[in-house]
Amino acid sequence: MLFSRVTHPSVRRSSRLWGFGRNIRIPPQYLLDDYVPRYLLLTPDTIAAKVAEADAHLHNCKLCPHDCGVDRYTSTGYCALGADKVPVSNVSPHFGEESCLTGTNGSGTVFFASCNLRCVFCQNYEISHVRGAGDMLGPDEIAEWMVKLQNLGNCHNINFVTPEHVVPIVVKAIAKARELGLRIPIVYNTSSFDSLDSLKLMDGLVDIYLADFKLWSPESSRRFLKSEKYPEAAKEAISEMTRQVGVLKMTGDGLAKQGVLIRHLIMPNHTDESHEIMKYIAKEVDQDSYVNVMSQYFPSGHVGRKSTRGSGIRYEDLNRQVTEDEIANVMASARQVGLWRFDQAEELGGYS
Repeated sequence: MLFSRVTHPSVRRSSRLWGFGRNIRIPPQYLLDDYVPRYLLLTPDTIAAKVAEADAHLHNCKLCPHDCGVDRYTSTGYCALGADKVPVSNVSPHFGEESCLTGTNGSGTVFFASCNLRCVFCQNYEISHVRGAGDMLGPDEIAEWMVKLQNLGNCHNINFVTPEHVVPIVVKAIAKARELGLRIPIVYNTSSFDSLDSLKLMDGLVDIYLADFKLWSPESSRRFLKSEKYPEAAKEAISEMTRQVGVLKMTGDGLAKQGVLIRHLIMPNHTDESHEIMKYIAKEVDQDSYVNVMSQYFPSGHVGRKSTRGSGIRYEDLNRQVTEDEIANVMASARQVGLWRFDQAEELGGYS
């Protein structure tokens, strides 16, 4: 039985999901006849070299933009994690991601219990911000769960959530899972607060990068993510991801198999940052990028709590959901700059 210390909320299934049990429209240049996961194409020597490189990085860890440089076998850095095991909060089929990843089934999700950002609005605050959350697992244990998820028969891929600071463990887990018979694509589900070193280590192992682009300005990132480095790190990371696997491509059943899917969560009172992000994706990444403009923000984490300085509440400008006008405004700006591939299955009734 799969363990789950944190149960994901159920997701309403819509009969209007793209492509499943209906005609679909996938532009030919993004249509794959078949697909073999990239990690299966690597030679055993290449896999072994990546495992050795992963271990070397753990002795001088600079695998996220915090650039701690610690030996994780003897000490810990910003993430407070060692080298052998990492906290995992959930291993289970998950149906709440983008429809092109899950289809009528799901993703085999491995949800790491910590992260390397401190988003004040984090909707997984109890998992990501609390030390000691999750079960400590090593790469061999994670690999066994990956194969178990595959063998359930209802998972189209293995989806690593918040892997930015545990890349060496992920590399070792993929290598072991390949030996155990893993044959489905790997999704790297990230905040995009990744270092180029970590992403280059993942090159050849990841099929789909599910990359957030949260905020545009260093000032907002310092205030809401607790790192002014975020915007530049995200730009570099998404460019490197796109270099590796290109824009999103699918097989004829409407399932994503390779490429980058960029997500942006609209924030109340900060649509100016959304406009800049859409402009950047279209101009500097690829106008054919597949984008999910998300409108489901709600106050969480530290947002709305009573201020420790006076009688007000914390992060008052984020203390509401986004409006229909804000959503429409961001979508209009995305189309205006030339973006056209959006994950909006229910609204469009097919691929556009």
